[in-house]
Amino acid sequence: MIKYLATGLVAFLIYIIFSGNITPYDLATGVIVSAICSLLLTPYIVRNESKLKQPARLAHLAYYFLKYITIIEFKAHMDVVKRIFTMDLKPGIVRIPLKCKGDMARLLVASSITNTPGTVVVDESGDYFYVNWIYVSSVSPEEARKSVSEEFEKYATKIFE
Repeated sequence: MIKYLATGLVAFLIYIIFSGNITPYDLATGVIVSAICSLLLTPYIVRNESKLKQPARLAHLAYYFLKYITIIEFKAHMDVVKRIFTMDLKPGIVRIPLKCKGDMARLLVASSITNTPGTVVVDESGDYFYVNWIYVSSVSPEEARKSVSEEFEKYATKIFE
């Protein structure tokens, strides 16, 4: 039961944050939408209920979310704007090794890479992501990993593994 409540609470918070309002209508709609999401998605999202009882994971998730939507996204947007104005482009697809193994951790890393301007995960094969990168600073897989996904993997491991 706790896994359904946790999923519903996260869905509700996401709904309220992105709606930007706390009117009675938004609160009621948020409860309905999050209840539906919780019922439909919890069996696919929560596989190990004991991890929900570890507050450190939630703290890492909150910290990562705030850091991602403020600092990481801002830096990436500014880098892309600079590259557009200066036409300093060196696009290519790089092979990036992954250290995290769990499905949810890998999903968080792939989503974070794709949502960050200038990078898109175009394929996954075994323990590698293939990333289309706006400025390939190194074709070495380990060097590319440090630039593209290392920070995302650090938080994904703390949150999901």
